[in-house]
Amino acid sequence: MIEVTDVARTFTVRRRTGRFRRVRTTVRAVDGMSFTVPRGQFLGYLGPNGAGKSTTIKMLTGILTPSAGSVRVCGLDPSRQRTTLARRIGVVFGQRTTLWWDLPLRDSLALVRRLYRVESAAHRERLDELTALLELGPFLDTPVRQLSLGQRMRGDLAAALLHAPELLILDEPTIGLDVVSKATVRGFLERLNTERGTTILLTTHDLGDIERLCDRVLIVDRGRPVFDGDLPALRARADTGRTLVVDLAEPGPPVDLGGVTVARVAGPRQWLALPPDANPAAVIAALSARYEIRDLALREPDIEEVVARLYQGVVSPAAG
Repeated sequence: MIEVTDVARTFTVRRRTGRFRRVRTTVRAVDGMSFTVPRGQFLGYLGPNGAGKSTTIKMLTGILTPSAGSVRVCGLDPSRQRTTLARRIGVVFGQRTTLWWDLPLRDSLALVRRLYRVESAAHRERLDELTALLELGPFLDTPVRQLSLGQRMRGDLAAALLHAPELLILDEPTIGLDVVSKATVRGFLERLNTERGTTILLTTHDLGDIERLCDRVLIVDRGRPVFDGDLPALRARADTGRTLVVDLAEPGPPVDLGGVTVARVAGPRQWLALPPDANPAAVIAALSARYEIRDLALREPDIEEVVARLYQGVVSPAAG
């Protein structure tokens, strides 16, 4: 669905160095980027601010032309076949709307139908389906300017999907949403990918979106990929072990087990930090032999901590 090969994108920035003098500097927003996305995949595209995510998306959609390398989306060259490509992809920017501010949502979606030249019968069928899946019914006749952020986001998703695109590109689709709206959007995207096979590329700073939805994670920094794999592989690359939360029968001092650090004690509950190479089963067996245990739980490293460590250069940048 997406093929990016040795892509670079540079910009010329003029910087003031004196009262009347300016110096031109070349900035490489994307530097030697290569990756592919097969049909039907849900890809999480992550990176710190300024890593090159937005620039990459603009090249994928034809807004920008690569300075070097090649980009193919749906088998097309985005910059040269932008109009044709627009009919095969959907794009949603969480901080910008494609809807008409003063029109009811229904009328905005009718205008979108004409932009994409969707037949009336197909439009009615898809609108009915999207209305049910995204729960648009109560506010279809409400002007867009009066919609809540969550309602507007659902309207933008409907607008991006009215022409049944093969690829959906999402830039921060859950930013600022409340818990209920976020759950509705996530549930819809999950169904869209699993039941319809729609390929989805998601950029987000909400790592809950990644854990819930994505089967692959691509992380970039300074315009280059630093990780490409699934979440278990990402956690495995972090130099941090798992945590064993143990409820003892009675409160007591920190447990004494070789190679295990007690990170916290709260009454009978203790948090044991396991080294990355520790065998949890062996630790639990040793613990059970010496202490009376009421309950225990093994927790994986928090994904936010793992990604933060990768940004800081703690995690190996090798691909997964």
